[in-house]
Formats: sequence, structure tokens, C-alpha cells
Amino acid sequence: MTYTPAVPYFYGTGRRKTSVARVRVLPGTGSYTINGKPAEDYFGLDTLLLLLKQPFAVTGTEGRFDVVCTVKGGGLSGQAGAVRHGISRALLQADDSFRPILKKAGLLTRDPRMKERKKYGLKAARRASQFSKR
Repeated sequence: MTYTPAVPYFYGTGRRKTSVARVRVLPGTGSYTINGKPAEDYFGLDTLLLLLKQPFAVTGTEGRFDVVCTVKGGGLSGQAGAVRHGISRALLQADDSFRPILKKAGLLTRDPRMKERKKYGLKAARRASQFSKR
């Protein structure tokens, strides 16, 4: 589906790891467009597609909204999580009564887990050089 500014929509920003998703949820038939491609082509994995549909499944609104989204940064898994977070936030704008349902399912919480930084004197975040007894 192509996005036209005349159509009213609900907006949500989702974040996960280093991915940021700008999500627009429009009344429609249940199509997902991510970075101009259908979600099936963009993500490919069924588990990631299931992740996208989770907010709609929990609220019982499957097939009532179209999703148009741009996502940047990170890998596919982080991007799918960011889109899911954005969809959840956009659904709150559509109907505020979804808040307890989405909150109980843990879909409104921004996942704070990030990659740990590399420390000086080590080879990676926690990986030290091999210990030599002699």
C-alpha cells in the first residue's frame, strides 16, 4: 500500500537495540509495508512476521489496520522488535483502552538490552587474553 498524507493515521516510534522504526497504522485490510516492501519480502522469517502481528493478535484487531513503516539501524531481529514496539504505541493512539492489554503482554516496554561496549585491556566486552601460567 502506498502512503498518502490525506488518509488519517496513528503514529508510533519503536526502538530495539540500535534499530529505530517510524510506524504509521492506518485503517485498512491488514497489509504490512516496511521500507517500501511487503513484510514477507523484507523479513522473510516466519518468526519475525509473527512478532509483527503480536500487538494486533493481543488486542484482537487483526485485519483492521494497515502498517506502513520505515526502519533504520541494527539487524533484522532488532528491526522486527522495533516495528512491534512502534505498532503497539500507535495502537494506543487508536484506542487508549488497549493500554492494560498491551502492558500486560509487555509490548509497551522499551527493551533496554544493548550491546556491551568493549573495554580497554580486553579483546572484547568481557573476553580477556588467554592466561599463561609460564
